[in-house]
Amino acid sequence: MTSSAPSWDFYRTFLEVARDGSLSGAARRLGLTQPTAGRHIDALERSLGTKLFTRSHRGLTPTQIALEMVPHAERMTSAQDALQRAASGEARQDRGTVRLTTSEVVGCEVIPGILSPFCARHPEIVVELAVSNRAQDLLRRDADIAIRMMRPKQEALIARRIGSVRIGLFAHRNYVRARGLPSSIDDAAGHRLIGYDRDEVSFSSLKGSPRPSREQFQYRSDSDPAQIAALRAGIGIGGCMLGIAARDPDLIPVLPRDVMFKLEVWLAMHESSKAVHRIRLLFDHLAEGLARFIRQDAAL
Repeated sequence: MTSSAPSWDFYRTFLEVARDGSLSGAARRLGLTQPTAGRHIDALERSLGTKLFTRSHRGLTPTQIALEMVPHAERMTSAQDALQRAASGEARQDRGTVRLTTSEVVGCEVIPGILSPFCARHPEIVVELAVSNRAQDLLRRDADIAIRMMRPKQEALIARRIGSVRIGLFAHRNYVRARGLPSSIDDAAGHRLIGYDRDEVSFSSLKGSPRPSREQFQYRSDSDPAQIAALRAGIGIGGCMLGIAARDPDLIPVLPRDVMFKLEVWLAMHESSKAVHRIRLLFDHLAEGLARFIRQDAAL
């Protein structure tokens, strides 16, 4: 290992190569040329005195040492991104960058309508939206604000319970025309059900009616928006927030008296962020917008 510390740019390139398995893919995402990405990896390997990847016709495979380095490089990336966001605007001004994380379905179906007036009102605030069903770590500054479907357990967070939304079963009018509606829960077993595949994280947070097992789903996806797209395409019967389903007159409720789930909605940020004006502005706007969405759900 050389005495001088490797450039952070080398570690960022390393992380992208480890994720992608190729120099070309990593270079594309980083806005580099492939030869430059290759020089970064060569320089990092020389500096550390070890091989980080094995080359083959299939691409670059991380060595065991590289695999152990990946989580540390990810934390470095999060820290640098948080530094850039902090430097993007002064604490008491409504400009700069705010990173928001939420689940896929909320990010795709609920948040755009809530954020539209905010973005128009605060044109100098840049909103970064990270959609994932895996919780981002606010303590590590992976994000500034999080919308979560269960109560945050970490300390040093300001968490506000907004309320809960209901999720019922629906089917598209075309599916009902072809297959009819089940008359009971037992009868629903004879229909094509839409549900999760390998990741039951979001499904496990539901409260209410008995939940079917993975084997009962004939159409499976771990992407909530993909499940809703399948529902709208008439593939089968699937779950959907009442507030989202109400926008589509072709979606027909299925067994509404027998099957109904509830999902809590929480808004969280790090306690130190309440002094940052742009973050507080977005936090308060989201609280108001989500509360309005929940009131509309309750009225259905």
